[in-house]
Amino acid sequence: MDLTPLWYGVYKALKYTLYPLSWIVLAGLLTLLVACLPGTPRRTTWIRRFAFCTVLLLLLTATPLLSTTYIGALEMGYPPFIAASGSSFDVIVVLAGGLYHKGSLRPSDEAKDASRQRTACGADLWHQGVAPTLLLTGGDATVFRTGPSEAGEMKRWALRLGVPESALLLEEKSRTTYENALQTKAMLGSARILLVTAAYHMPRAVGLFEKQGLVVTPVACGFEAQHRPKEAWARATFFDFIPTVNALLLTTEAVDEVIGIFVYWIAGKW
Repeated sequence: MDLTPLWYGVYKALKYTLYPLSWIVLAGLLTLLVACLPGTPRRTTWIRRFAFCTVLLLLLTATPLLSTTYIGALEMGYPPFIAASGSSFDVIVVLAGGLYHKGSLRPSDEAKDASRQRTACGADLWHQGVAPTLLLTGGDATVFRTGPSEAGEMKRWALRLGVPESALLLEEKSRTTYENALQTKAMLGSARILLVTAAYHMPRAVGLFEKQGLVVTPVACGFEAQHRPKEAWARATFFDFIPTVNALLLTTEAVDEVIGIFVYWIAGKW
């Protein structure tokens, strides 16, 4: 299903309402709004409640130990891939991880670090000889399709990593993980694939690709959590309880994945 610019824009806008930072800002704004009203005992009580919720949300989403627990729960089901002796697959499928667009300061479009990392993982698998073809999947993720495809930028990176152009396939229509799976199925049929994406993204991606009838072997590329949740708590230090921006980002990624899985499951696509 190819979303129109209107619906794709709505889809992207709705995602912002689900991010933890949006919850924190909303709670803070409610605190400020009530504080600006004439003071009454009841309003004072609500100010305290909203302020408490703001701080609680901040601690629950920006504390490193908690954020790594959330993201680790998604990652722990997909240990690092080790190719068995003699094993082979039809295609290595690499999912895009985003793109930086050129502007008045940035001279050219650039694949984000996640896209580069996944491309490097795919190139490494190709050099190991586990599959003859590397499929890079990801189109133009801008609302009105005015930018370059993510797969095109990943191709540049793959060529620099020594993968010949003859071994590369590009899928440049998709903008979501579901569309990645749909377009890959259209190109490959019921192929045996190695699916390369971030470890935390793997649960959603595997479910969507298998739903399309592809035979999937997951290759988790890049782990955000250092340890499994239980071990992380056992090794925790004082610094793991101090809120950080990076921890908030990890929580946002985890929330995005869980909600994505839930929505696709409700829609019968996962």
